[in-house]
Amino acid sequence: MGITLASDVGGTFTDVVLTATDGRVQVAKTLTTPDDPTTGLLRGVEQVLAATGVRPQQVERFVHATTLATNVILERTGVPVAFITTEGFRSMLALGRQARVEEERYDLAYERPEPPVPLSHTFAVPERIAANGEVLRPLDEETAARIASDIAELEVEAVAICLLHSYVNPVHEQRLAEIVQAALPEGTTVVTSSSVWPELGEYERATTTLMSAYVGPVMASYLRRLGRRLRDLGITAPVHVMESAGGVLPATLAASRAVYTIESGPAAGVIAAAREGARRGLADLISFDMGGTTAKAGLVRGGRPGITHEFQVGGKGSYGGRRPGTGVPIKVPAIDLAEVGSGGGSIAWVETGTLRVGPRSAGADPGPACYGRGGEYPTVTDANLVLGYLAPDGFGEFTLSEDKARAAIEEHVARPLNVDVIEAAAAIHDIANAQMGAAVHVVTVRRGIDPRGFTLVALGGAAPTHVARLAERFGISRVLVPPKAGVGSAVGLLHADLAIERAKTFLAPVNHLLSCSESRDALGELTEVFEELERAALADLETDKAECIRAVGIRFIGQAHAFTIELPTGPITPGTLRHATDEFYKRYHESYGIELRDPAELTTARVRAVLPAGSQGPPPSAPPPGSSGTTGTRRVWLDGAMHEIPTLARDACAPGDTPSGPCVITEPQCSLLIPPGWHGTVDDHGAIVLERSTA
Repeated sequence: MGITLASDVGGTFTDVVLTATDGRVQVAKTLTTPDDPTTGLLRGVEQVLAATGVRPQQVERFVHATTLATNVILERTGVPVAFITTEGFRSMLALGRQARVEEERYDLAYERPEPPVPLSHTFAVPERIAANGEVLRPLDEETAARIASDIAELEVEAVAICLLHSYVNPVHEQRLAEIVQAALPEGTTVVTSSSVWPELGEYERATTTLMSAYVGPVMASYLRRLGRRLRDLGITAPVHVMESAGGVLPATLAASRAVYTIESGPAAGVIAAAREGARRGLADLISFDMGGTTAKAGLVRGGRPGITHEFQVGGKGSYGGRRPGTGVPIKVPAIDLAEVGSGGGSIAWVETGTLRVGPRSAGADPGPACYGRGGEYPTVTDANLVLGYLAPDGFGEFTLSEDKARAAIEEHVARPLNVDVIEAAAAIHDIANAQMGAAVHVVTVRRGIDPRGFTLVALGGAAPTHVARLAERFGISRVLVPPKAGVGSAVGLLHADLAIERAKTFLAPVNHLLSCSESRDALGELTEVFEELERAALADLETDKAECIRAVGIRFIGQAHAFTIELPTGPITPGTLRHATDEFYKRYHESYGIELRDPAELTTARVRAVLPAGSQGPPPSAPPPGSSGTTGTRRVWLDGAMHEIPTLARDACAPGDTPSGPCVITEPQCSLLIPPGWHGTVDDHGAIVLERSTA
């Protein structure tokens, strides 16, 4: 593989990684520039190019992860959009689904959030298609034209269309899109649900289509600007964008299907964790990715990240938006993550005598108080600096001010609680650990999974500082801290495969598919659906060399939610479906603890086309020049008191070294705290594997 650049734009930091032809890696961490994220990104790109001597023209691939789509939805900064649905369903989005959780349960003045599009911009057209695809009522084209004219007067920039049962028969949606497009100015985005995600479930399909129209023009504009600025720098390599399920899309496809990129950045971290684990023969992992704004946890079992096909943007209560009714449902494949608003930049304050930490964040501007950029409120990073976990002179591209951190903690936490600064900082640190533990709890214990047999993988600038203590909370005895852990998500981008998923509703009882008299025709129809999806997926990627992985959604007849079961390669046979159904029964029992063998049905056919990136891992680490060992000491808060403990530089740790706690290992992008009772081993690739003593 040639020279690859990868960039991950987060809420606080922008990470850039360059890998050369021999696999060696150069990294940069710069502050995110919220007004124009490409500015901070280009600054990081220029730094890694200058450090390696690589000419921009030599870059062969540029891979990008961004929180843009998520931020647009959460901050409601998308384009003005109109929504059209079937007559009788105009209030669908306004009614939505609501679940009052956490503090909202007891709020007597609770106000429902505004719908994603107001009723004034919502229209209903006379038409009706049955669940079997039969046209019950033709599309009223005269009314459709009148609606298109009304929408034109609203001066919207995008239109979303979701008609009932269009996943079976899209003819009305397609014709309505033509009528609307003809009435609107050239360049107006018109999105149909049958082109975005043709699955049953009109509400989730509607919100997914709406968000695609809402975010798409913003994403397209951003990617055009990014491409233009890269070309101005001399980089003409193709731009690939991380999608939520762990693959990457060509930039043009990401612009037209922006909804696929909502979990872009967090997905890269789980891919990095899986890759690092596989290199060391570890298949069961918990990815712990803590940056400046949030902390994310994801599960890798048997070497493969978990994938969900429905999640909530802006959801509450499930630490990552997995609880229905607490956010905007998005029905596209995504790596299953739990997320909490607890990162290095999370602000600490006292409210009615209680210490609160996050989800409010200092972000990149002004950032934590210790950055010296005007931040007045204390954050988790300020607390970690005061406690001695961070090196004042070794954090990214600037130094940290302990005096400013102390002053902020004193004013906003210590004085209101009547405690000293160190105690206040320790409380902030402990609360942050507890909140991050909630994310790990969601992806393990809450789902009936014992985390003690898993390896916890630390990624992100703040994760190595907290990871060992977090492992102790769950009885986890092994922690993996990869090289360049502070930019772990960006490193994960280097290994992401080009991929796209296509799906189509295929509703059929399993017994019907297996019956002797009807099996051949039914299985033939299912095979044709898979072949159609494969052709569409390969066309998306503009290749015929990708591997196509087939899967089906299976549920008990009468239930609403399905499990996705992957199918083996080869023809679709009765044996294939029996094996898939048995796997469904097994997964159901693992998830709910109930042993059932009731009749099941297929709901969806899925195809994921994957073109491997062909990237290689970093070369084995050479022993650093000079002798490794202690590089100094520092006063650090441990077990209720300050202690003088050794500090080591990460680049002074040679393969085979065995650092033991208590100590702190520092590098420009992060700081690893090894508490008492833990010992580490540096492997041939520079990763540190921590083990907890059993005695």
